[in-house]
Amino acid sequence: QVQLVESGGGLVQAGGSLRLSCAASGRTFSMYGMGWFRQAPGKEREFVAAINWSGGTVYYADSVKGRFTISRDNAKNTVVLQMNSLKPEDTAVYYCAAAPRYYSGSYNPGDYNYWGQGTQVTVSS
Repeated sequence: QVQLVESGGGLVQAGGSLRLSCAASGRTFSMYGMGWFRQAPGKEREFVAAINWSGGTVYYADSVKGRFTISRDNAKNTVVLQMNSLKPEDTAVYYCAAAPRYYSGSYNPGDYNYWGQGTQVTVSS
């Protein structure tokens, strides 16, 4: 089992920044690829960013490329999503998720075994 807890969400004006953190506990963190997904009201959960088990490879949705940065610290069992130049369309609940190594970088939520409870991000115009 892996437990994931997100933090860092909140309300920010368009153009601002937020830093989301995900703390993992349980089985060996470095065994997992990590991802961030988001879900806005009335919409399906969508891929935002992912990072492989070592942190050497990262993946981004086109909508956030150049604005968001994903990173991980395996010694601290954490993964971070730095979000800059935020837009109102980034408003959603953001979820941290863990996938087996061979699914590292997957865009498919079904490939992720473990999920956090989510943290709300609201960007005002």
